[in-house]
Amino acid sequence: MDLTELSFDDARPFDGYGPGFFRIGGEVVRGGVVLHAGGLSAWDGADPAPLVALRDAVDVVLLGTGAEIAHASGDLRAAVEGAGLGLEVMSTPAACRTYNVLVNEGRRVAAAVRAVAG
Repeated sequence: MDLTELSFDDARPFDGYGPGFFRIGGEVVRGGVVLHAGGLSAWDGADPAPLVALRDAVDVVLLGTGAEIAHASGDLRAAVEGAGLGLEVMSTPAACRTYNVLVNEGRRVAAAVRAVAG
């Protein structure tokens, strides 16, 4: 699925996604990722450490849980919120779209998204 084009300055947007992958700033990335204006990294979908490390760079983390919305684990939620970050849980497609809109608005946001299964 392709997403609407917006203006992102230096940030890399989600261009699209599919079974097991994301297209980010024209690059295909497989598996889960953490994306924010300062960078992109692989993410296993459970470890809160990469999200907590963003506490000085972002205000909110959009957690994409896959094709359908699911609850965040208590440990992940506690770690992220304990670091003073907001956590918004949604499906991965919704997280990708929301990230693009918020980055376009200049918001300090990260997306931690699990790939949609094939």
